[in-house]
Parts: sequence; structure tokens; C-alpha cells
Amino acid sequence: MVSESLSQLMIHDPDVRLMIAVQNDDATAFEELVLRYQGRLVSILRHLVSDPDQAEDLAQEVFLRVYRARKNYQPGSKFSSWLFTIANNVALNSLRTKRRRPESQFALVRGDPAQSGENRTMGDMIQATSGTIPARALDNLEMKQMVRLAVESLGERQRMAVLLHKFEGMSYAEIAEIMEMTPQGVKSLLCRARMSLRDLLQPYIEQGTVPSK
Repeated sequence: MVSESLSQLMIHDPDVRLMIAVQNDDATAFEELVLRYQGRLVSILRHLVSDPDQAEDLAQEVFLRVYRARKNYQPGSKFSSWLFTIANNVALNSLRTKRRRPESQFALVRGDPAQSGENRTMGDMIQATSGTIPARALDNLEMKQMVRLAVESLGERQRMAVLLHKFEGMSYAEIAEIMEMTPQGVKSLLCRARMSLRDLLQPYIEQGTVPSK
């Protein structure tokens, strides 16, 4: 018999209903969850690991873990919170094998040249388009590229919090559950991330100059 609290959760979160079906070995329900979340998951993982091929591999690992854990699934919150908790752990495990990048330095972007400015750093991209013209206007595409590069230069925890908050629209409480923090800790983490992003982006927006390393 389904409890009243679970019934309410299933009503408000259709993904929980799908995961309950997956728990009962419904392959079609699992395929539906993959279709719903694969793009979003790959996008977040790509921001975290800065490697599109690795992001695809890690997304597959996340879904594999979801399937393996299906019999032990206990829907106490939104399905997306549970999924991104797994994704966060998978990404952190992967990042621990790499050298951590300094938070104040822009990283080289890898991946699709059409999306990454042909593997250039943010500084290279700005210089190629405008040199050092002060107070120039940035077009939307360039601004999006700059913001993406700035986010990718953050430390891994700040980056994850920003991605979940801004891209997934999650609350402090939801992010806290995923990252095993308090809501106040998430708020402080996001505040520091915003300050870092402001410091990174301000020289480009105001002067078009490349900050010294």
C-alpha cells in the first residue's frame, strides 16, 4: 500500500512515479527518465569537468548507478535532487583524479569549437574580437561565452552550486541536500561564487583587457 506522503510526492513529481516503475523493473520508465534528464545532466557535467566526451561518459555512469540502486530507492524528496546527488558524487570522484585549477585563473576550454571559441581562453577570445577597446559593448553570444568560461573557472563546489541554482532553478535547501551542506552554507557558497564571477568578468566588460595571471 502506498503511503499518503508518497502519494503526494508522486502527484507533484511525475519523475518519482517513473522511478517507482523503474524500481519494479519497467525498462520503458527508465528510458523515459534518461530522455528527460540526459541533456541537462551532460550539460552540468560538461561545465564541471570541461570535457564533453568525459561528460557523456560520466552521465552514463550516473544513469548506471541509478539503475543499479533502483531496488533501494526511497523517494523522500524530488527525483532530480536524488539524481543530482549521484551526479555530484560522480563528478567529484572524477575531478579528484585531476589537478585542481586555481579559482582566479581562466581555464582553457575544450570541446566543440563552435561553443568554446575554438579552444581559446576568454582572454584570447576578447583580444581577437576587439583588442583592448575600453567600455565596449558585448554581443549576446560573446557574453554567454564569457560567462560560461568564468563559471568553468570557479572551484568545483562553487561551480556545482551555481549550476544547480541558476541552470536547474534549485532552492538553497535542495542544493544543500545534494551537496551535503546547510542551506546557509549554500547561500554563503553562492555569495562567494558571485563575487568571484564579478571579479573575473569586470575587467572584460569595462575595459576589454585581459587580467594578469
